[in-house]
Amino acid sequence: MDVDGELLLALARAAIGLRLGLATDLPEGTASMQQQAASFVTLQKQGRLRGCIGSLEAYRPLVEDVAANAVAAAFEDPRFPPLTAEEFADTRMEVSVLSSLQPMPVRDEQDALARLRPGIDGVVLRFGMNRATFLPQVWEQLPEPAQFLARLKVKAGLPADFWDPDLQLHRYTVSKYCEPESGEE
Repeated sequence: MDVDGELLLALARAAIGLRLGLATDLPEGTASMQQQAASFVTLQKQGRLRGCIGSLEAYRPLVEDVAANAVAAAFEDPRFPPLTAEEFADTRMEVSVLSSLQPMPVRDEQDALARLRPGIDGVVLRFGMNRATFLPQVWEQLPEPAQFLARLKVKAGLPADFWDPDLQLHRYTVSKYCEPESGEE
């Protein structure tokens, strides 16, 4: 999908600004941004996570998905209090547009670890009602496949050393767009 990353970032910022009463309208997306696509919006403040919400599967136009996920990341991420107007200017936006999920059939955990592509794969883990994902960006903090997978299991509410033949893995890639950090041009 050919999208304008700067426009997606402006859309995410405007959607949050609108909710805070600091913006009056949303930028219009390009024709390609009217196609259904899945996205995640990540907020960072002073280099630390401040909110992250997204969609794993495409079910609405990308412009709507980014705007809704930006608002959700700012005000509905249960790990953080709602974003305030005072924090808004110092909050950095990141938008990730996801590829479709690809099943990753594996024989066992060793097979899964051997097939993961650090720095490339986003991974969805499912087991029964438990589900979690890590965007490819998480490899920056967890560069070892065993650590990445163990923490993903914990995020899904499972023990780090858990494995079951019914555990399902899916992979995806992202196109990532980031606002510059303070002081960057």
